[in-house]
Amino acid sequence: MEDLVVKSTSIVRPRNIANQSISDRVEKINLTPWDLLLLSFCYPQRGLFFHKPDDLDIDTIISKLKTSLSIALNHFYPLAGRLVKEVNEEDHTVSYFISCCDDGSGSGGVKFIHAAAKTIPVSDLVKSGFVDGLLGSFFFPATGIKNYQGVSNPLLMVQVTELKDGIFISYGYNSTVADGKSIWKFINAWSEICSKDSGSIPMDLFLKGWFLDRIEYPPSHGASTTSNTLQEIVFSLTKENVLKLKAKANDEAVSNEDGEISSFQAVLGHIWRVKHGGMSREEDTHCRVPIDMRQRLNPKLKEDCFGNLVHTGVICFQLDHICFTKPKLPKPNRTQTEPKPNPNLNRYAHPYLKPPTK
Repeated sequence: MEDLVVKSTSIVRPRNIANQSISDRVEKINLTPWDLLLLSFCYPQRGLFFHKPDDLDIDTIISKLKTSLSIALNHFYPLAGRLVKEVNEEDHTVSYFISCCDDGSGSGGVKFIHAAAKTIPVSDLVKSGFVDGLLGSFFFPATGIKNYQGVSNPLLMVQVTELKDGIFISYGYNSTVADGKSIWKFINAWSEICSKDSGSIPMDLFLKGWFLDRIEYPPSHGASTTSNTLQEIVFSLTKENVLKLKAKANDEAVSNEDGEISSFQAVLGHIWRVKHGGMSREEDTHCRVPIDMRQRLNPKLKEDCFGNLVHTGVICFQLDHICFTKPKLPKPNRTQTEPKPNPNLNRYAHPYLKPPTK
């Protein structure tokens, strides 16, 4: 893309400016069977638009962002680690873990890209649905990278792009090291350090543990990491249109006995209608919904536990029940919250409890 120029690429590493003790840090995080499910998925990518400050030049902004990022990484140190793959010659499988220690090779840290597209205003990107296709690949740092490729790529990648009338900060991260809740906690901490010029953040980092006993770790995984390429569809909805969808959904609802349909439910109903417009009302469809499992496991984990703690729930239903009556999510299955093993979660993990075949 001719309008975008990469001005610099660097690696930002954790910086311990407060002389905090690091002796109690975990050096190796073994991936759970839960994490292994995500190896063939792409890095999730997100981005935030900001107004361009009048009192700071771009070089000063980049310097502040990199300095505060290094301080934040000192606390959220797994994000500066690397995914390591070990081949098990005995059974031709592989094991994965995240190395959080600096082995002196300089392989750790976060990739930081400074780019400029000074002829493109923010409004053009928002209207174009730029997160999809060729244009989006220039504004995000980890497009097309799969989680298993973290063995040769940073677990977190950041890109700061200077636009004509603003700044776009995007990032991509490996799903095996953090889920959406954990990464937003990191982003908020980075923002606080940058805006307040703080040298530390008063919080503890709680890493996740295992969700099933008796698993010998690191668990092995089939050597194949191939995956199918999925088609991306971008929906750009203004606040006004979301309110209109919500009002229409509640007007058309057969019953409001479960309460008012939320904006989120109304948007999902609209997306289902677009996606399944050519299907019969009697046909079955399904939706995958991410579920935060921190407080649903037995024993429960801390609410602010850092790592990948998301399980995908699959909801199946007839199209007529959602798209043409009341566009809402069915209630979650009670087994997700009861203090007993969830068979859906256990089904994938139980093979790791069996002794290896001779």
